[in-house]
Amino acid sequence: MNSLFKFTFFSFLIISFLSCTEQEKPLNPQKENRKKIEMITNYGTMIIELYNETPLHRDNFLNLANNKAYDSLLFHRVINKFMIQGGDPDSRNAQINDTLGNGDAPYMVKAEFNNALFHKRGALAAARDNNPEKASSAMQFYIVQGIICNDSILDVAEKFTNRNKAREFYKSDFEKKPLLDSIENAMDGRNFEHYNVLMDSILNLALKEENYKPYVMPKEYRTVYKSIGGYPKLDQNYTVFGEVIKGIAVLDSIANVKTDDFDRPINNVRIQAIKLLK
Repeated sequence: MNSLFKFTFFSFLIISFLSCTEQEKPLNPQKENRKKIEMITNYGTMIIELYNETPLHRDNFLNLANNKAYDSLLFHRVINKFMIQGGDPDSRNAQINDTLGNGDAPYMVKAEFNNALFHKRGALAAARDNNPEKASSAMQFYIVQGIICNDSILDVAEKFTNRNKAREFYKSDFEKKPLLDSIENAMDGRNFEHYNVLMDSILNLALKEENYKPYVMPKEYRTVYKSIGGYPKLDQNYTVFGEVIKGIAVLDSIANVKTDDFDRPINNVRIQAIKLLK
């Protein structure tokens, strides 16, 4: 599942340069009786809360953990100042030169976007491929490290989200199909310059539509991103379903390991066990 973050590394480069079913709910996360899990790795232990606002992802993750599906799997994709990704079942017995990222359970989890949940530092979120419904991988997940953001970074992220929203807005518009196909071809061909021009074009068209409601990043997001950091370009595009509440230094230790050309750690970073805390 190497296409899980198509274009996110390119987005990461832009952000680093600048830094030198959706639910309408208030920014008031449901903190009552959140399930907590202990993720034990060979780099230390993280305590993670799972959100009640995303019950499908929460229950799926707990079921897999209870059945030891994550035991001995690797964090197979690590990008410093971005995120650490794990959960590929093929990684359990992977050899040093094996290509990882395509393994999964034989089902997906319906997207659960929520305007109270976003990609702040320590956020736990579900990876996915480019399926049009943005359904999540059943097993693969990532934990955000990210960077401290300024207003310039957040403005770029807001525009990025709106470009994706505009593309989604026109997905059933037959007259826009040639433009949508051109965007897809530019993305597949990694022609980033042409892709950006086309995405700007589709956003400009959408902004003229009465029914298009542009995304505005909440002030609460901006405050958090400017204080503890995160990765705002992923908001409203991947389901966030938990957060690290203890052991954030472990996240940083893993994010800082040496990796190969495919972002796989040179020395294996392994999930030894995931346990439900009482």
